[in-house]
Amino acid sequence: MRKIKEMLYEVIAEKNHHLVKSWTKGVIFDENAKKQVLNIASMPFIHKHIAIMPDVHLGKGATIGSVIPTVGVVIPAAVGVDLGCGMMAVKTSLNASDLPDTLSNLRHEIEKQVPHGRSKHIKKGRDKGSWGELPEDVIQAWIPLQNRFNRLCIQHPWLENTNHRNHLGTLGTGNHFIELCLDETNQAWVMLHSGSRGVGNRIGTEFIEKAKKDMERWLIHLPDKDLAYIPEGSAHFDDYINAVSWAQDFARINRAVMMQRTLAAMLKILAKPFTAELEAVNCHHNYISREHHFGRDGWVTRKGAVSAKLGGMGIIPGSMGAKSFIVRGLGNTESFCSCSHGAGRVMSRGEAKRRVSLDDHVQATAGVECRKDESVIDETPSAYKDIEKVMAAQADLVEIVHTLKQVLCVKG
Repeated sequence: MRKIKEMLYEVIAEKNHHLVKSWTKGVIFDENAKKQVLNIASMPFIHKHIAIMPDVHLGKGATIGSVIPTVGVVIPAAVGVDLGCGMMAVKTSLNASDLPDTLSNLRHEIEKQVPHGRSKHIKKGRDKGSWGELPEDVIQAWIPLQNRFNRLCIQHPWLENTNHRNHLGTLGTGNHFIELCLDETNQAWVMLHSGSRGVGNRIGTEFIEKAKKDMERWLIHLPDKDLAYIPEGSAHFDDYINAVSWAQDFARINRAVMMQRTLAAMLKILAKPFTAELEAVNCHHNYISREHHFGRDGWVTRKGAVSAKLGGMGIIPGSMGAKSFIVRGLGNTESFCSCSHGAGRVMSRGEAKRRVSLDDHVQATAGVECRKDESVIDETPSAYKDIEKVMAAQADLVEIVHTLKQVLCVKG
């Protein structure tokens, strides 16, 4: 096990603020994101300091790429609305030589097996990103979620009208993806990224609004209204924790279902039989966890950050045309045993669409079987930070176990 030789973080110290420790050497840390971080650091219930990961960029209320330890409260907008969003990867017995010269048939089969995207302006009928008639594997995967969901619906009737079962085993949109990758020995991996879909979004949104209303009722002034919090012992606290815990379980099962359906597509299309899950990782990077750090129990919110406890496995993806990494945590206590969740954006989605041409996108994704149309330009590689610099900035948080390069990418 590699030992931590040098701490790479920088310290931001402002009067009347908790310390901020940022792993951002050599990468962009935007001034607007810094201001947002300092808003969080001004809150009285922060425990010790805030840890900022090298993929940091502006978010809603709380900065993406932040680790926020709190005592006695949770901040729903810091957890966000894609509750339990995260990554899953499995190593297969396939080698690069086992793959066909063209992967277009495989990409189309994966797209058939896993609903993805979203229908625009739909009023009637099924959204293309959800299930119509539930397949048997999705019905079975829903069973361990059913009883807790029913209890949540008794407390929160609005949950019944969300996309729940019909979103289990579906990808979504934006930066969610399914990829076939090759590692440093040309071994094939499947890697995917998604969360708790419609039902998680509704849970997050509802409790953010409840927290804001409580702040107004209690006449609590905040530097940003999206930092509205829910104190332990208050009316909504246990309800929120229970709902988020369920959504995080939904997200983990959602990824497992998609993985099995992707592997089934590969078995159908590829000539050579194979085995999978020789190594498997399934980790959240938008979530809340009860943890013990610096002598106290409290809540750790990782908003675009992954647990990197000593020996724990994680996934740090790049962009559509960059490397990704399977990592092992070094248990760095200064980061609350955390690392980045990816490369991090340097352009907003709108900015990417304005600045990047379709030819630029095609060139940046050369050698990758993926969509090369204008609707995915907001996910083009140049919209993200250099993943190599991101990894260098957090060399004291994780060690690289495998380096992956995608050869196929499915986007919603």
